[in-house]
Amino acid sequence: MFKHILVPVDGSSTAQLAVDRSIGLAKAFGSRVTAIFVIDPYPFTGVGTDFAYGQAEYLSAATAEANAAIKAAKSSFDAAGVSVDTSVIEAHAAWRGVVQAAVSVQADLIVMGSHGRSGLEKLVLGSVTQAVLSHTRLPVLVVRD
Repeated sequence: MFKHILVPVDGSSTAQLAVDRSIGLAKAFGSRVTAIFVIDPYPFTGVGTDFAYGQAEYLSAATAEANAAIKAAKSSFDAAGVSVDTSVIEAHAAWRGVVQAAVSVQADLIVMGSHGRSGLEKLVLGSVTQAVLSHTRLPVLVVRD
């Protein structure tokens, strides 16, 4: 039924639940799997040398976090005997990176975690999952903890 599953990860326990769910789906349907981590290279704006230093620090930390999350996801897939392609990508917003990656790899299902934010926290922090749901025509399996 699903030939190619895209799994965005962020290192959270909810993302790990999405990895676990994708493993089951990939085994059941013989699906290809791609796991991604999206880095927003410009999460804040500023001017001058303080901004440049802060940007370099941010990108270094974000890349380290991305590599750790991708490594953990790959380990889970490998342990389950499911082949996975992995990628760290850059996009102006995480949701945009997920939607663009789904098109790029020709995924026919996105499996992703939701942190379950609500109220003011959701309003202030936004919801990557909600934005993906709003901007793709693909089926999205949302996994919550």
